[in-house]
Amino acid sequence: MPVLDCSVNTCVHYADNCCCRREILVEGTHAHTDNETCCGNFDERREGCCENSVREANTQLSVGCEAINCVFNADRKCSAEHIGIAGPNAKMADQTMCASFQARG
Repeated sequence: MPVLDCSVNTCVHYADNCCCRREILVEGTHAHTDNETCCGNFDERREGCCENSVREANTQLSVGCEAINCVFNADRKCSAEHIGIAGPNAKMADQTMCASFQARG
């Protein structure tokens, strides 16, 4: 099971450098660099959103991957042991990226 670190502190699913979702999808079908990928589950946190929610990091995570040019893409699932999703201060999904992306050689 992959370990996911997330620095997208503007996402509603973010909590203490972790993602609270059970599954995420990395998008970027034609990506050749990490900047061409994004977290397809990004939802901007807005004032008053989720104030009363219990927010815990998820320990059982499934990572779907549409970045078919990544070495870690195994039948549209991420096989990396450690995944980093970046994009602090993002307001839209395309301002996030999979920092673990590595192009196939």
